[in-house]
Amino acid sequence: MLLFFVVGLVVHLIFFASIFDIYFTSPLVHGMTPQQTLHPPPAKRLLLFVADGLRADTFFALDEHGLPRAPYLRNLIKTKASWGVSHTRVPTESRPGHVALIAGFYEDVSAVAKGWKENPVEFDSVFNESMYTWSWGSPDILPMFAKGASGDHVFTHCYLAESEDFAAEDATKLDSWVFDHVKAFFRSAQSNQTLLRKLHQDKVVFFLHLLGLDTNGHAHRPGSREYKDNVKKVDEGVKEMVTLIEDFYGNDDKTAFIFTSDHGMTDWGSHGAGHPSETLTPLVAWGAGVHHARENLVLDPGSTEWNLENWRRLDVNQADVAPLMAALIGLSYPLNSVGVLPVEYINSSNLFKAESMLTNALQILQQFKVKMAQKKQTTLPFLFLPFSLLSESKQLDIVRKARSYIHGGNYKEAMELCRTLIDFALEGLAYYHTYDRFFLGTSLVVAFTGWILYVILIIMKTNPSIIRTSSSYTGVSSIVLQVMVLRFLVQLYCFV
Repeated sequence: MLLFFVVGLVVHLIFFASIFDIYFTSPLVHGMTPQQTLHPPPAKRLLLFVADGLRADTFFALDEHGLPRAPYLRNLIKTKASWGVSHTRVPTESRPGHVALIAGFYEDVSAVAKGWKENPVEFDSVFNESMYTWSWGSPDILPMFAKGASGDHVFTHCYLAESEDFAAEDATKLDSWVFDHVKAFFRSAQSNQTLLRKLHQDKVVFFLHLLGLDTNGHAHRPGSREYKDNVKKVDEGVKEMVTLIEDFYGNDDKTAFIFTSDHGMTDWGSHGAGHPSETLTPLVAWGAGVHHARENLVLDPGSTEWNLENWRRLDVNQADVAPLMAALIGLSYPLNSVGVLPVEYINSSNLFKAESMLTNALQILQQFKVKMAQKKQTTLPFLFLPFSLLSESKQLDIVRKARSYIHGGNYKEAMELCRTLIDFALEGLAYYHTYDRFFLGTSLVVAFTGWILYVILIIMKTNPSIIRTSSSYTGVSSIVLQVMVLRFLVQLYCFV
């Protein structure tokens, strides 16, 4: 019986581990060729603000006195910025949210084993593709992007982990630390010629990670005075940083700015699930290459509660921010990005927008090709079923037509065709990622059923009296037993 117990435990551990093998496998592939738009980009540098844990409704809505909580950014929305809601995905945690924003792909579920704190697979990012990136903020977020970067061009400035005190009376000091250190950094650059030369290169990124809102939200709840006052503090800091950058670069109008959040927060101060308070985050973009504010010809009822129905709202998926940043400063798109370039945000020539969409399509198509090749290599030839909607001939045909449209000046048609190619490639990526899921799930059900039958035989063999006793029970008892076994198997299959 001891041996039987040990074998049973091992079998069940194997069954448990198989669930992770089926569902929690990394979607990332490697070996793609970088794709970059060759036309000159509209911006030389980009400043990214991420207000960790900021809800869209708290940011956009007016306060109880009818005044904006972020007056500077709200004024930009009405004068010189494009804005909208960035839709995040589960899990709404800081690390996955920042990966989506900066690397362009959604949660690598294999990271569940590391508590969503670190990505177990190397990945490309906007920071890695930049000439230089300087970042300030939390030690939980910044080192992750420096660790995966090639060479020595992603620099991090972090406060001590002990500063992230969720029991603190007020966590706005975390954001003040970031703003103060950015100011000190640019002051030091004035007397450091090496740093000054780097700062005046093209394709430079500055990243300000602002954790105060997330910390205050956990400690005091998003409806608290501390959380709402923190929004105002962030708004004031953003205004100060914009002025600092513009003064440093002599108002050359070559800086793009993006303000957003990694996730929201529930009314009770938690996040991680899929409630709208967690998945709806603000996005405001302005500066070089970004479209100025535009008034709606028809009022937008979805923005009425924020008193922004007069201004055109452009919602995006969170991963779309990465290709937007790459396009604005002329970077190669992150290799594993599945974001779709939101061309409505870009204020540049139609040629540049069409070429950028084509680059986006080719970058995602590269992933599709690698994923298909890997799956084909690990599948018996007579069992391999390719993704029918995007054959090799169709790929070539769509790319050829898109280039022809661009050369002919038919930019709108070219962008629509590129979007079609992107949709097919994303669908194909999902197809190959889940290619073996049905087979593995079925195999698990069969194996579990076999184990159940084996256990029944062992019990009957070691307890012959059960057979003699059961022979006196027929009819209803037998039917009940069969129904119970059938129900168990159906439940097991649904679970798998």
